[in-house]
Amino acid sequence: MPNLILFDEPSLRTALLPFTFTRPVAGIRVGIQTLAEKWADLFNVTPSFLTVPYLQTKFPAVSSTDNLYVNGAVCPTPSLRQALDKLIVGQGLATPDGLVLALRTASALINAPVSTDEDYTFQPFTEPLTIIRHVWDIFGTNGEQIRADFAQITAGRQSQPITDPFTRCYVPENIFLEEGATIKAAILNAEAGPIYIGRNATVSEGAIIIGPFSLGEESVVNLGGKMRPNTTVGPFCKVGGEVNNAVFFGYSNKGHDGFLGNAVIGEWCNLGANVNNSNLKNDYSNVKLHSYVTNQLEDTGRMFCGLMLGDFSRVGISTMFNTGTVAGVSTNIFGGGFQPKFIPSFSWGGTADGFTTYRLDKALQVAREAFARRGKLFDAVEESILRTIADNTQALS
Repeated sequence: MPNLILFDEPSLRTALLPFTFTRPVAGIRVGIQTLAEKWADLFNVTPSFLTVPYLQTKFPAVSSTDNLYVNGAVCPTPSLRQALDKLIVGQGLATPDGLVLALRTASALINAPVSTDEDYTFQPFTEPLTIIRHVWDIFGTNGEQIRADFAQITAGRQSQPITDPFTRCYVPENIFLEEGATIKAAILNAEAGPIYIGRNATVSEGAIIIGPFSLGEESVVNLGGKMRPNTTVGPFCKVGGEVNNAVFFGYSNKGHDGFLGNAVIGEWCNLGANVNNSNLKNDYSNVKLHSYVTNQLEDTGRMFCGLMLGDFSRVGISTMFNTGTVAGVSTNIFGGGFQPKFIPSFSWGGTADGFTTYRLDKALQVAREAFARRGKLFDAVEESILRTIADNTQALS
């Protein structure tokens, strides 16, 4: 088995900001798992990453004399695995439109392989693939990826039983509980897709869950939570209110009532009570979303699109987000009225009183406290990443 390295294709990485400010592309969660976890399970190895320099300390590339570089935005499939197994050193795979999918080489690459004109032989791969090219693909493909991950994770395994007599399950064979998961007086409807409840996760009294749905390790659906289809709650989250077709990466909270739909929430975020986002325009036209590629609003081609919230962001009570809003890393957003459709990283404030720059020392202090509350250490590596993002944001402003 060659050494597996997941690379960031530069144009896709930029298109997937703000989430790739703080992680490689393969660190994005879509379905039950992150893209990296999908590849790790497929090959039964621990992959490393070829990403931008300021992330390499946390996510280093580990090379050998036989390296298989795989595009980190690609969701693995059995047919792709078969094609990769057939590659020899010096060969690669690419889509018909020239996107490099993989390259097997004896060299340790410094830059991601982005061109089929390089000194390698690229074979076309024409089978269907799910590739995360835009931030809206994260929630847009989430339902199908929950189904794919559910089949992979639960194959040949037995679910823990649901013993609570007051919980009602529809199509219980499509529901899987990991060890330590607890459910009380809830409704789980898996008629339209599977429901996965992770290790030591909790579904509280009165919660309603409709599949496809995934609840990560140690996460909680709060009292009366309404979890609508195609939703993923990553590990160590607390979620309540109404959530529809949304993805929480992990370590984030939306504990109270309020609607979140067609949304992506990064890690270490907190949404206060009664936070709501619009996900549909009144005239039913396609939603436009801020693009970090063009620095302007771009047509998503989708009628439904809500909030894209970068890591370490905080949202005050009763905050309202416009249809198709992008907020960067370490934002602190609050106040009356609908917020602007684009909020740069390290912004503090809201529509009513305007925005100022979030003091870096204060942002770092809050990040340390968030880590400490979860028993984790916010170390110099984490601090360096946030400092680099802050410096780059200031340089662009």
